[in-house]
Amino acid sequence: MLKLKSLRLLAATLALGFSAALVTVDYADARRGGGFGSRGTRTYSTPAPTQTAPSAAPIQRSTTQPGQQGAPAAGARQQGAQAGGLFGGMGRGLMGGLLLGGLFGMLLGTGFGGMAGFLGLLLQVGAIILVVMLVRRMLAARRQQPAAATASGAPAPGQGMTQNRSALDMGKGFGLGGGASAADTRPANAMGENDLVGITPRDLDVFEQLLIQVQSAFAREDYAALRKLGTPEVMSYFAEELSQNATNGLKNEVTDLKLLQGDLSEAWREGDTDYATVAMRYEMRDVMRDRATGALREGDTEEMVEVTEIWTFQRERGGDWKLSAIQDA
Repeated sequence: MLKLKSLRLLAATLALGFSAALVTVDYADARRGGGFGSRGTRTYSTPAPTQTAPSAAPIQRSTTQPGQQGAPAAGARQQGAQAGGLFGGMGRGLMGGLLLGGLFGMLLGTGFGGMAGFLGLLLQVGAIILVVMLVRRMLAARRQQPAAATASGAPAPGQGMTQNRSALDMGKGFGLGGGASAADTRPANAMGENDLVGITPRDLDVFEQLLIQVQSAFAREDYAALRKLGTPEVMSYFAEELSQNATNGLKNEVTDLKLLQGDLSEAWREGDTDYATVAMRYEMRDVMRDRATGALREGDTEEMVEVTEIWTFQRERGGDWKLSAIQDA
């Protein structure tokens, strides 16, 4: 009897640890939280795929009302069902409820049907994970087929810019290029209908600088700089996140940020406003510290974290580009 109680206690401890891990994932997703802001009339449509980001998670928080733009595109609905990773959305809630229910039952001596039931549950969870991974790979491969089909004709979204800019300065910035002079106003790609603005290498350099400036201003908690770099809507989400960090006694520290790869997804014009959506893969050191003591609370100062996101910028006619939305890849 004592041995059985010990096994049940061990299993309960493992289940509690797994449940805590799910809570941690929820917190990390909220802290990283892409999927906010506005893309004009394309807020609830899926950005065109690129080499950097073949797919994008939908925007979840926006002042743009879905009813004003019609129902989201089929691709956006498909991405919405997958948002949040393997344990995202409904799947995470069901998994968490199952584990917590089994945990309390185990503490009462009935949950999971003892150790045999618990091991059976683990096998079932493993099988579900494998099925989900296979389905996600099949969907990803299916989404990439249209891009591959265009290889013999017009370049797929993002490929034209990548090929044209690679000769400028290999291995740096957007499209493997970078460092274009201010006088260089040649179109940066041959995307046709996906670039209705005529994005130039100079614009791409501005996007790279905005990535660095926004991350730096957020880490400094520089509200004035964030107001200049982003739209009022984006600023409100940043302020909310910074306020939550302060409430939790945390301060974000971001250093050594470097853009690894980037390409243009689409650019269009609505009235006097230009929009440009770009995919960016970058690395940085990203940790959370205690606000009072400076002690490390989350992350590793020696680890470079790699992130892929889709950022949308907007500018009024003759004005400067500003960040208007961020989506997770």
